[in-house]
Amino acid sequence: MVRYVIRRILMLIGIVFIISVGSFYLIHLLPGNITTIIEGPGASPANQAKLYKLLGLDRPIYEQYFVWLGNVLHGNLGTSFISQESVASTIRAALPIDLEMIFISQVLAFAAAIPMAMRSARKPDGIIDRIFGAGSFTLLSVPPFIVIILLVLFISIKLGIPHTGVSTYVAFTSDWIANLESMALPAVTLAIGSFVVYFRVLRSDLIATLQEEFITMARSKGISQRRIMWRHAFRPSSVALLGAAGVNIGGLLAGGFVVQFLLAIPGLGYTLIAAINQNDYLLVQGIVFVVSVGVVLINFIFDFIINIVDPRISRE
Repeated sequence: MVRYVIRRILMLIGIVFIISVGSFYLIHLLPGNITTIIEGPGASPANQAKLYKLLGLDRPIYEQYFVWLGNVLHGNLGTSFISQESVASTIRAALPIDLEMIFISQVLAFAAAIPMAMRSARKPDGIIDRIFGAGSFTLLSVPPFIVIILLVLFISIKLGIPHTGVSTYVAFTSDWIANLESMALPAVTLAIGSFVVYFRVLRSDLIATLQEEFITMARSKGISQRRIMWRHAFRPSSVALLGAAGVNIGGLLAGGFVVQFLLAIPGLGYTLIAAINQNDYLLVQGIVFVVSVGVVLINFIFDFIINIVDPRISRE
């Protein structure tokens, strides 16, 4: 177990290092001149050269990287050239919105997927299983941006429910009820895609697990079907579910950007798109780095949880 964790941590450090290199070089691959963006197109060549040296851009590229990496390790991601605000503070203000949205969506997805998968697995290819299967494939075929548009048209415009439309986000600290209302539609949109994945994965594993000998033994003892599902079948069937959740939640950290942009929710996605439109390279670099590291950390945490659920993994 200890060797498994150490090996995973070393792998995590290596991946984060590669991400840092990629994030740093990203700003050097983008078109345009940073000094022109900061001072404007009318700046003199002398002022541009002075600013270029002041920013340390005249140094070799590897020196620039290690200076940037040292600042990152101290929590300094630089200062936006456009807003003149700290990139780290901008990310700290936007990140809780993404985390709240993902948390609510996953609660909804698991709450729907687990009982429905258990119900389908009891009688594979039965009427209920076919209905759930057809419904899940239908939901899977609809893109998230179509789902959010339909929800806004019906919930916000037709029914007139407050705080559910575009640019209606309310901070949790201001009004927690209004905040949940403003998070309802984006959370449901993200939950739909997660629900389909979790339902299909758990259903398949439960069907296989229910055919094992220890389940037959439990049934012979007169244990109820509900108890067999929760106490005997769910845990061995949840390993693949946790693996899918790790990949899916990591993807949602970046995949929710379109939903945020369409509803003008000031999370990382909306901030990133605004930064790209404004050529705010440092802010783009900082968000890409934080999101990439976040995806890696989420997968590392779920790998650790899977190892606790099934300790045989660390011994393989």
